[in-house]
Amino acid sequence: METRVLGRTGRKVSVIGLGCWQLGADWGDVGEDEALEVLAGAVDSGVTFLDTADVYGDGRSERLIGQFLAGRAGGAGAGGTLTVATKMGRRADPHVAGAYTLDAFRAWTDRSRANLGVDRLDLVQLHCPPTEVFSLDATYDALDTLVAEGRVANYGVSVETAAEALTAIARPNVASVQLVFNIFRRKPLEQVLPAAIAAGVGIIARVPLASGLLSGKYDASTVFAPTDHRSYNRHGEAFDVGETFAGVPYDVGVEAAQRVAALTPAGATTAQLALRWLLDQDGVSAVIPGARNPAQARGNAAAADLAPLDAAQLDALRAIYDDTIRTHVQTRW
Repeated sequence: METRVLGRTGRKVSVIGLGCWQLGADWGDVGEDEALEVLAGAVDSGVTFLDTADVYGDGRSERLIGQFLAGRAGGAGAGGTLTVATKMGRRADPHVAGAYTLDAFRAWTDRSRANLGVDRLDLVQLHCPPTEVFSLDATYDALDTLVAEGRVANYGVSVETAAEALTAIARPNVASVQLVFNIFRRKPLEQVLPAAIAAGVGIIARVPLASGLLSGKYDASTVFAPTDHRSYNRHGEAFDVGETFAGVPYDVGVEAAQRVAALTPAGATTAQLALRWLLDQDGVSAVIPGARNPAQARGNAAAADLAPLDAAQLDALRAIYDDTIRTHVQTRW
């Protein structure tokens, strides 16, 4: 597995990581044994970067990762071979800028450290806070204090918009920016990735398969469980709609994904094609697809073995975006 330096953390991580939202909640039911098998399948395939959050299953995802780390040599933390990133802030109630205080940061990171079973978090990310939070000096002063106190090794941000990403990249100690980025969400290519490269900030691409659309397996008749955000958040009822199918209307996305699937090279899957496209973009440190079973985890990891896409493939994928997707997402995020 290829590794890249994750921005200002200085840590090398696998280019294909594992997004662990599925192990907590909001993607249907994933049992404990199956969740641990997903983690093992990913790590055994060369994945060294796990991304989670304190609200995924109200801590369930973190606790499962902690259980996995406890039984695996070379776990997270100083000197470990695995890097675990978590997020904080969505536990705030109400979810307003004033809730992002040093005391809250300490409480949230203490809970995450206990869940993960580590003394110090490798990377903690602000979890899509209110936009105002990204511009406040107090935010970064508090995050710097967490580092000074040894609670976290590094900090970054998880954002919804390109503007939020650019605001964070301008701060000197932000190590990484996580954002929705995929074949159907290309706006980061314009300003965010060049700014991150210039500043030495890592880019973590989330929702890389557009909530599964870019697997090419869904059609108009596909039904998702009531507990799956692809059922209950299609119009942003619970959180930002950009997190569900990357904000692309489902019917539009299905049609576009079928066109993407037609470009899949022999011996590869459409999901692997979509992940390879991300790895080919300058500035990307890691891509974090999720997985509901070990086979998916292994298949995602194998995307790193694909050859870079050629000019004809890249042009065809760009045309699909321009023809069908751009008008739905380009100006919104």
